Amino acid sequence: MKTKERARVDSWEVTDEFWRRVEPLVPVRQRAAERRYQRKPGAGRPAKPARLVFEAIVYVLRTGCQWRALPKERFGSSSAIHARFLEWERAGVFTAIWQAGLAEYDQMEGIAWRWQSIDGAMFKAPMAQEAVGPNPTDRGERRQQAASAGRRPWRPVVARRDRSQRE
Repeated sequence: MKTKERARVDSWEVTDEFWRRVEPLVPVRQRAAERRYQRKPGAGRPAKPARLVFEAIVYVLRTGCQWRALPKERFGSSSAIHARFLEWERAGVFTAIWQAGLAEYDQMEGIAWRWQSIDGAMFKAPMAQEAVGPNPTDRGERRQQAASAGRRPWRPVVARRDRSQRE
C-alpha cells in the first residue's frame, strides 16, 4: 500500500491551496483618480506581487521577527512589505481572512457559538504597588532611607577613610 507523500513546507510558506483561498480577499491596487502623480502609469518600480507580500507577512507572524529582520534576498524591502501590511489592515483583509477561516472551520467541525470564554487582564492589580514597593529601575531622585520606628537612622559602623591611606 503506497501512501501519498507530501513535500515538507516551511511554516511561513504559503501553499498554492492556501493562496487560492486568500487571493480573493486581497484588494487589487489601483491608482487614486483624484490624486496627481508625477509619473505616468506603469512607470517606476513595479509593485511587489501580492502573494510575496502575504508570504512575508506570514513569515513575520510565524517567526516573530521584526519587520526590518525580513530576509531581503527573499522578500525585498521590509519597509515596502510593512507599508502593504498597513494598507491591507486598513482595508480589512486580515479580518476577512479570520472570518473566512472561522466560517470554514464551523462548516467542517462546528463551533459551539453558545458557549465561549475569554480570559485576560485589562489593568494592573490595584494593591500591587503597596505589595512590591517602588520600581527598582526608576531613576528618579534618590530616596533617603526611612528611620526605624522609635530609633535613630541607620548608619554604617565603618568610618570613612581617606583613599590615600594604605592598609
